[in-house]
Amino acid sequence: MKFYTLKYIEQNQNTNKNILYALIAATAVVLIALIALYLRHRFDTRYRDLGIIALLFLLLFVGTQYERYVQTNLNKSQSEQIVPFIKAIARDQGVPEKDVLVNSTTLKDGLIVRLESKNTDYQLNLNDDNNSYSLEQAHVINPEVNVQN
Repeated sequence: MKFYTLKYIEQNQNTNKNILYALIAATAVVLIALIALYLRHRFDTRYRDLGIIALLFLLLFVGTQYERYVQTNLNKSQSEQIVPFIKAIARDQGVPEKDVLVNSTTLKDGLIVRLESKNTDYQLNLNDDNNSYSLEQAHVINPEVNVQN
């Protein structure tokens, strides 16, 4: 089972999208070059066909990037909810923030909270509007965990 620290969650809220941006830029440059070649050689249809293919690739990359953008914003808003929760748990339980581990990077019902300094696990029960919670002591079947710092 994977557990995440507050430090890991705060550092990984932004994802690296440089490769996809580079693909979009390269495809746009190729598309512009093919359009210029087509306009120069209007009777040679291969440039037009290659330009259409490059345009389709560009639309595919932009669509993929938009989907990732929407998903990243959703994950970021959910991750932003868990940071104050971890801080509140640390404050309420009287432990340092670095000792609070969670098994998800988003705040959701059923989340497992591990307090390293107390060697205890809790299951999170959220109300419907995520404004209040209760913790029940839980017992993890597999005690070996992979902590993501």
